[in-house]
Amino acid sequence: MNIETMFERTDVEQLVEAFLTISSKEEAQAFLTDLCTPREICDFAQRLEVARLLDEGEPYVEVQARTGASSTTVSRVSKALNGEWGGYRKVLIDFAERA
Repeated sequence: MNIETMFERTDVEQLVEAFLTISSKEEAQAFLTDLCTPREICDFAQRLEVARLLDEGEPYVEVQARTGASSTTVSRVSKALNGEWGGYRKVLIDFAERA
């Protein structure tokens, strides 16, 4: 399944809409707890940290050492960070603006 057709699915659209209803940190924590396993939440957190470090210019090897992420994960996050969708970039910019 590719990205474009994935977002055409009704269930995926419902998931995206569900994220838009979250208005607090506590609500986000509750939804993630219900939706994901602890390991999945930690994996998502690790990927975001990898994206942050790569965005700051850290070398792949340093990112792997600091986060414990595999070279495959670092490579995939780098590809997404520099890809056309811009999800990581948007979040990182929003984080920077809030700091």
